[in-house]
Amino acid sequence: MSTTPRVAVTGAEGFIGSHLVEALVAAGHPVRAMVQYNSFSSFGWLETLPAEVLAEVDIQLGDVRDPGSVTGLVTGVEAVYHLAALIAIPYSYRAPHSYVETNVTGTLNVLEAVRHLEIPRLVHTSTSETYGTARTVPITEDHPINTQSPYAASKAGGDRLADSYHASFATPVVTLRPFNTFGPRQSMRAVIPTVIGQVAAGERTIVLGDLRPTRDFSYVKDTVAAFLAVGTAPAEQVVGRTFNSGTGGEISVGELVGLIGKLMGADLDVREDEERVRPAGSEVMRLVADASRLRAATGWSPAHTLEDGLRHTIDFFRDPANLARYKTDRYNV
Repeated sequence: MSTTPRVAVTGAEGFIGSHLVEALVAAGHPVRAMVQYNSFSSFGWLETLPAEVLAEVDIQLGDVRDPGSVTGLVTGVEAVYHLAALIAIPYSYRAPHSYVETNVTGTLNVLEAVRHLEIPRLVHTSTSETYGTARTVPITEDHPINTQSPYAASKAGGDRLADSYHASFATPVVTLRPFNTFGPRQSMRAVIPTVIGQVAAGERTIVLGDLRPTRDFSYVKDTVAAFLAVGTAPAEQVVGRTFNSGTGGEISVGELVGLIGKLMGADLDVREDEERVRPAGSEVMRLVADASRLRAATGWSPAHTLEDGLRHTIDFFRDPANLARYKTDRYNV
């Protein structure tokens, strides 16, 4: 039996969450994983993990919007990694109430459970979208918050709650603010799997939104390593603080599509679809991270280049069994 502390993960069935569960098990942690309740008994991407990994995972169907679910999940653990969130920006224009319920109220429920049960560490997940279009680059954690979508506003609300619980109740929370993460298992609402998935399915005419915005793309294993770094570092180095994780590099969406086409040996015809373009005031035009605070506090640094990560992601989508899980012929909001 493992002597490494038991941890809990919300949003464990998702893209980053499933990779984090895998990494936590590899580090020796027994994991209690919350998967959003559904009548299909689907465990999302956790179902694709090897049997020996799942043997160390206690999967619980629940919902962060329900305080009882959260309390049951975190009772008896030493650390909580809170990743559960609604994340698609276009859908946040259609259903903003659901984003507040999950990203704000859900975070409140996690904070309350951690506070009352005196859990030693809570890692709360933020997003670079809370910064809005960069006013200065690279973006440090002191950059103004400028929420340009209901999604970003709901995440900033969760961040402010986390800050307030540390200030008011000394809740041992640390906030990780990843810049754009990509890799195997990501949904096709994100640009990299949208392009790679379409090309892997045989498409050469790629339909996208605005090609001008630039992003700082991190491979998922580097983002997961950042979670582990802030989750295990001495409390005096990280608790009560917010940390960016990112590479410090940037590439435009248009340039990114060209790079993917080159790596996949495909000549691509890229077309803009108005349905996929954000409202003018909502588009975040530039994001590039300064992760020096995280590096100084924990020693973390990215281990993968953009091209390395893209190759791993391309290999994933070229596997017919993986590609079959995606609907490459429709716009995934």
